[in-house]
Amino acid sequence: MSQISPVKGPQLKSGGGNGDRPRRPRREPEEEVWIPKTILGKKVASGEITSMEEIIEAGLRIQEAGIVKKLLPDLKSEVIDVGIIQKMTSNGQSTRFKAIVALGNENGYLGIGQGKSKQMRNAIEKATNQAYLRITPLKLGCGSWECRCDCKTSVPFKVKGRGGSVTIEIIPAPRGLGLVAGGKIKRLLEMAGLKDAWTTAKGSTSTMSSTSEAVLDCLRQTYSQG
Repeated sequence: MSQISPVKGPQLKSGGGNGDRPRRPRREPEEEVWIPKTILGKKVASGEITSMEEIIEAGLRIQEAGIVKKLLPDLKSEVIDVGIIQKMTSNGQSTRFKAIVALGNENGYLGIGQGKSKQMRNAIEKATNQAYLRITPLKLGCGSWECRCDCKTSVPFKVKGRGGSVTIEIIPAPRGLGLVAGGKIKRLLEMAGLKDAWTTAKGSTSTMSSTSEAVLDCLRQTYSQG
């Protein structure tokens, strides 16, 4: 008796519907090559200036974000706040986005920038670029006069800063206490490099534009007064 062999249909190939078509490699974002335009930028690019301290002591103004990126490569960025701006115009309702970005290396440098644009991505890029240009140094020290150690975990003395209606005061604290601060203020101080401090805040601290300016004003005074 003859046997009937089963009819084999077309076999599906593994790999989804693309068959043997090779997958396209993922395109990595290309890093922009920094071309210095100012005299200070050219000195940094040539190696004549090798640290941020030289720029700060000379009182020079930073006008290019590439200067900070080259001298402080360990800076980390973080979006602190985002929002929507709506305004009624003659053509109808206009909507824009705003963003606040903080940059810090957790070792004595902090920058905060704000940006606005019709697209959220562009607003964040503008805020990041402004934060690079507004990078601020601060002096760290021991928060207890009884300790006499070399651990720089707090501010060297009491400082007070103001931004809009917000007033913030940072008080030195001994090692191990931690940061006595709330919410986003604590995060900004951590990015700056503080580990131990007491803080007091007055005003509308929910408005991050004013609160971030007050924090930056406080930290700026540690360097200017010290």
